[in-house]
Amino acid sequence: MTVFVLGGAQTDFARNFAKEGGGLFEMLAEVVPDALVDAQVETCDIGVAHVANLAAELFAGQAHLGGLLVAAIPDLDGVPSVRHEAACASGGTAVLAASSDIESGRYDVALVTGLELMRNTDARSAAGHLGSAAWVGEEARSAEFPWPALFSDIADVYDWRYGLDPAHLGLFARNAFANAALNPMAQARDWGFPDGSFEQDDRLNPVVAGVLRKNDCGRISDGAAAIVLASPEFAADWAKRVGRDLSTVPRLAGFGHRTAHLSLRGKLDRAEGHEYLFPHLRGAVLDAYWRAKVPSAEEIDVVELHDCFTITALVALEHLGAAPPGAAGRLIESGGIARDGVLPVNPGGGLLGLGHPVGATGVRMVHDAARQVAGTAGPLQIDGVRNVLTLNVGGSFTTVVAMVVAR
Repeated sequence: MTVFVLGGAQTDFARNFAKEGGGLFEMLAEVVPDALVDAQVETCDIGVAHVANLAAELFAGQAHLGGLLVAAIPDLDGVPSVRHEAACASGGTAVLAASSDIESGRYDVALVTGLELMRNTDARSAAGHLGSAAWVGEEARSAEFPWPALFSDIADVYDWRYGLDPAHLGLFARNAFANAALNPMAQARDWGFPDGSFEQDDRLNPVVAGVLRKNDCGRISDGAAAIVLASPEFAADWAKRVGRDLSTVPRLAGFGHRTAHLSLRGKLDRAEGHEYLFPHLRGAVLDAYWRAKVPSAEEIDVVELHDCFTITALVALEHLGAAPPGAAGRLIESGGIARDGVLPVNPGGGLLGLGHPVGATGVRMVHDAARQVAGTAGPLQIDGVRNVLTLNVGGSFTTVVAMVVAR
């Protein structure tokens, strides 16, 4: 069954909700009505809701976010909801669960929202909270910042396998922040980068962990995103009501979802002898292509790529088939991922430039992919988009959710 994306919204990822005197409740109270307006549906149309979040208990002391959603949107009282946690892939798993609800025939319309409040504490505390998505007590035990340390280890393994030129990481970051400058909702839209900011400059771009420097690393972000999904029957009636041609409405055409060993070491041990560094990541992408009847990456027009770190992007580009293993750096160096390249990556800035409120990211990716397909992405629009791949990753590539959004 086809699942249609009727519309969605996101908050401004540059905002610090705690400084505004707000938090999770305020995010939901803002983003959900905006998404319903964009989708041109009413709260009474929503049959089920799914909420994505990693660590509200740690950052805000708040659990039971389905009930918080109803508190923020009282007209959803009685609508069933469930929360999803899969580290940074929480949003992707929530979208998949909502799609399953629609495909099963239980519900015709689903609301999916993801959110994270992270800027209400200091950087070290935030890093510790986020580290709960690694194998606590078993890896990154001495690291001040667990995730830069673990992804630096991935960079080391990549370097051992293929050779890694840090300049390619800098070029990816430069492209991400250039795209973010065009996005009125991006965390980094107003940031300035003097010459040397994407190079091996210890003053402008200091080392964070191993080969990874400041501008190789995603920042702590606050924010929320929401989308509305619908069955073909509801979408057909909706299209007539709002004056849309159903063939132009974005749809979830295919997905892949795989989970591997929690620890990085566990995944790397299982990858020995394989062509790809993370075989399950490659498998998830191929699953999405197969279900969407997309023969290869050559049929993908835009990628919404999980670039929590620049090395994440390099690895992901190869696993989605944009470049052979070890060759993503050359693709980046050639300009292939730029807005006018052979495969534009993250036109809105990605996690590096747009921001990464963890629970919101997978939902935001589908929202941006749908806008590209619908031709409504404004200053971020890439011409002629028909197929967008979203690749949402949790942990050290532990949970992988790939989707093809098409028309």
